[in-house]
Amino acid sequence: MRFSINIPNFGDFADARTVAEVAHAAEQAGWDGLFVWDHVVHDKRQRRAFGDPWMLLTAAALATSRIRLGTLVTPVARRRPHQLARQVATLDHVSGGRVVFGAGLGGPIEDEYGSFGEPTDPTVLAEHLDEGLGLLERYWSGEPVTHHGDHYEVRDVTLLPPTVQRPRVPVWIAGFWPRRRPMRRAARWDGAVPLFESAKHGHAPPVDEVRELARYVDTQRGGRNGEPFDLVVGGTSPTDTAAAHDLIGPLIDAGATWWDERHVIDEGIDRLAPLMRRIEHGPPRF
Repeated sequence: MRFSINIPNFGDFADARTVAEVAHAAEQAGWDGLFVWDHVVHDKRQRRAFGDPWMLLTAAALATSRIRLGTLVTPVARRRPHQLARQVATLDHVSGGRVVFGAGLGGPIEDEYGSFGEPTDPTVLAEHLDEGLGLLERYWSGEPVTHHGDHYEVRDVTLLPPTVQRPRVPVWIAGFWPRRRPMRRAARWDGAVPLFESAKHGHAPPVDEVRELARYVDTQRGGRNGEPFDLVVGGTSPTDTAAAHDLIGPLIDAGATWWDERHVIDEGIDRLAPLMRRIEHGPPRF
């Protein structure tokens, strides 16, 4: 089991210097990763400062040498795949090959897409996501790409340099469980970041649902079951060792490989001070 810190890209964390401070503190305290949200407005009724996630993660990369870094999650459908490929590959080079790429539809859809006149049909967005992921994988290879798809056109383009990690950066796919389609998508890549309709952000998911999901993904992976695959769950963990074991131990047994430390959304999720207190306690020890 590995342990990461999860932060939004707004509020106190809109400042790249603050995110660098968070990343350095997390690494010093023994955490294994830092993951940043990828939003442009999140809820447009609330006016607040936002930072670009790739700029924030670049600052984090320059302040650390060990922890994994990435987004949870990037909505591929609202980005141009070739530009996104360059951002991810550049960060992979800056960090020395420590990037994890989290992808999904993103949301809230009306705020994040509709506000800018972009499509809001989830089926159309899913088509963009799947086609975009395929292009990202090809771009990251450093090989020539020609593509004539339903949503994207590429004419003999080679994007260099390729990612440091070969054959590419790990790709984790997010989606709500028990919806099957996002988890079928995840099974084709390197990890799943499920959200649970039965557990709000900041609350650990039910163990039986995690076990059911892990079995479903194993079935979908078929002959690839021997390859590494991450199952990322999260919530707010207690600092008491015994209590942390009681909470997280059964999730490990159910198949989880990462615990992503997440604050409850209505409890100062975009404030630095409470997060730093949790970081300094360090991750649960197993």
